[in-house]
Amino acid sequence: MQLRRAVLPYKTVRALWVAVCLAPALLLFSAFVAYPVVTAMAYAFSRWDGIVRAGFAGLDNFHRLLTLYPYRERMAAAFWHNVWTFLLTMIVQNGLAMLFAVLLAGRAWGVRFYRAVFFMPVVLSLVVVGFLWQLFLNPVWGAVNKLLVLAGLGALARPWLGDPQTALVALVLVNAWRWVGFPTIVFLAGIQAIPDDYLEAARLDGAGPATIFRRIVLPLLAAQVNIIVILTFIGAFNWFELPYVMEGVTGEPFHSTDVLGLLFYRSAFGAVDTGNPDVGLGSAIAVVMFVLILVTSGLGAVYLRRREVEA
Repeated sequence: MQLRRAVLPYKTVRALWVAVCLAPALLLFSAFVAYPVVTAMAYAFSRWDGIVRAGFAGLDNFHRLLTLYPYRERMAAAFWHNVWTFLLTMIVQNGLAMLFAVLLAGRAWGVRFYRAVFFMPVVLSLVVVGFLWQLFLNPVWGAVNKLLVLAGLGALARPWLGDPQTALVALVLVNAWRWVGFPTIVFLAGIQAIPDDYLEAARLDGAGPATIFRRIVLPLLAAQVNIIVILTFIGAFNWFELPYVMEGVTGEPFHSTDVLGLLFYRSAFGAVDTGNPDVGLGSAIAVVMFVLILVTSGLGAVYLRRREVEA
């Protein structure tokens, strides 16, 4: 007797094929994203005896973090440093990126060379960038102060990383130097996608470069601007590597460069000013950072998307 081979419906075969293709990505996401997030949340609601979990603590870790001295003051200071980082990055890094994208969108000589130059720092290691700029910003023999003296601006020379008034600004500028190529490429791709007919029609109507940028280019770059705003916010509130490399785990000088990432690290693993490792408190900081970034970036994305559609 000859057996008939079962034939699955086309939709079932397609669904199985999609599931097989997605399975590796889902496994990696579960192992390296979902599991650490869920574990950190469980740790934040636990009481700890050293590095040993000692039972359920409810909201005690969050209560200590947000209401008790000195955790509340450290948390507030680090939070505002992240806010300033976001605002300064938006103004300096993304403002320069928009300017560079407009200039590179033209047909001037050497455009391809300058595109490579602007993007080159993005591929450098943050550790290398931090070490190099520590040398450049050295108050005694650093290149920055020497150039200021040669330019007749010696009064502006100062210990940039050792002065609490300038340390955070110096870190933000170094970070902007490293990342400015990424938003430049994103804005440039958006500008080059604008049909030439729109720009030619505006020129025939007598519109100048400033009017064309404000009335045509900028509205049509809404999608790219929204992406960069959201990524800048996430990056600012996840900031850790560069402050750690250039100013240490305590955010020197005098905690003027302390951010939430550094505070989490010191609380969870211990440091001179936070004492012994406190996994519960560190996990509570991580959960606050996760919720803050998730909620704010989600609401911001929805709001910016609506404005993009209306425009």
